[in-house]
Amino acid sequence: MSLSWKKYTLQFKQPSGTSRGVLRSKDSWFLIYQDPLFETPILGECSVIEGLSPDPIEQIEGKLDEVCKLDIHDNDIDLDDFPSILFGREMIRMEIARRIENKPSKFELGKTGILINGLIWMGDIDFMKSQIREKVKSGFACIKIKIGAIDFESELDLLRWIRTEFSASELELRVDANGAFAAADALEKLKRLSEFSLHSIEQPIAVNQWEEMAQLCAETPIDIALDEELIGLNPGRMASMMDTIKPQFIILKPSLIGGLMRSSYIIQLAEERGIGWWLTSVLESNVGLNAIAQYAAYKTVSMPQGLGTGGLYINNLDSPLYIQGQFLFMHPEHKWNLNPLLS
Repeated sequence: MSLSWKKYTLQFKQPSGTSRGVLRSKDSWFLIYQDPLFETPILGECSVIEGLSPDPIEQIEGKLDEVCKLDIHDNDIDLDDFPSILFGREMIRMEIARRIENKPSKFELGKTGILINGLIWMGDIDFMKSQIREKVKSGFACIKIKIGAIDFESELDLLRWIRTEFSASELELRVDANGAFAAADALEKLKRLSEFSLHSIEQPIAVNQWEEMAQLCAETPIDIALDEELIGLNPGRMASMMDTIKPQFIILKPSLIGGLMRSSYIIQLAEERGIGWWLTSVLESNVGLNAIAQYAAYKTVSMPQGLGTGGLYINNLDSPLYIQGQFLFMHPEHKWNLNPLLS
């Protein structure tokens, strides 16, 4: 048995506008586990987005060196500051268990798919309109749009155009503000946004304004979903945050919060409080996307999940995952191609 790591730079098919600016490439670090018991290596992806991930990027490779000296099941290392590495190790453990058990799920067998939303990338209005038309044409009934990056009135015009083209019964709209609104005028903006029958808005104001966010959640005409607010919180603080803010939804990003076991704990906290949730990938390769999808399939989710990022890269690892209509599927006869990482 051996455990090693390798850095791999994913190249976007086209520059992609996000709340962190325009991205042309993104680094991931892959843990590679090899065991004579298994025919092929097992990968765990440690995916980091500079400016969003809590991991100290300059320390990741040193920490991975430490991790690779340990047995994959050894927990005698502090990784609380490295949620991406926690998730990467967890992926390997999960896959080891799956291979030993050898009882593939209906998702792995290609018999069921996972309902997902279509993500609209930031750009000028015409570019965003063309993406929306394409997503709807492809079969999506739920799309997510980033707002707060351009003029608010222009964003309202875009939403107005969407609703002239597609009714609320035809197309569910989620918007994500990434904390762009000022607390002082956020409620007024939410009231204006509510004219367009939105499903929800993610993170309308910046993190760590719990009292202001709590007031918004109490008075909002649109359901509020928290995502960045979850990053970096320990279990005690997570419960305190939910009790203080009382959001309508939370969004779980395993690469940013420390993996799927932690996601399960947070989901339990949310469900005990009547808070809804969904899962989202954050620019992982197909390796990380697969791990989150396997978990979503296990949880038998019914709400659209944010799992559609696998086709962004020209050098992604070829996998059995594919999107058909508004569902993410796994083709049981399509094999992984790990050669770019193993060569």
